[in-house]
Amino acid sequence: MKTFLLVCLIGVAVAVPRADQDATLLLDERSDNGDGNFKYAFETSNGIYKEKTGVPGSAGQSNMQGSYRFTLPDGTIAEVTFVADENGFRPESPLIPTPHPLPAHVHELLRIAEDQRARGIVFDRK
Repeated sequence: MKTFLLVCLIGVAVAVPRADQDATLLLDERSDNGDGNFKYAFETSNGIYKEKTGVPGSAGQSNMQGSYRFTLPDGTIAEVTFVADENGFRPESPLIPTPHPLPAHVHELLRIAEDQRARGIVFDRK
């Protein structure tokens, strides 16, 4: 079992691209006020960057916002900005898939259903 784990670890080490193995830290800034307010940012020579700011939330959680970016295999830069608070984690990026817009008739059907609910119309669920 130990030999198997050793072989797996060697395989992972060999699979890491050389540029990532040689990456150096270009930026490392951190501050923590000890009261729930914090900020940090780091950047590496292979294009990885992350920054995040946090403040205390209304329910005792940390509310955070920030961004991160990295280089995709085709050389383009992927960037994601985010907010995490009482309403959950909300990332934004052109890389995140989004659902197709609803067809026009669906909006009309939703309006009809809402109207029926408001009038107390209930359909048999058998």
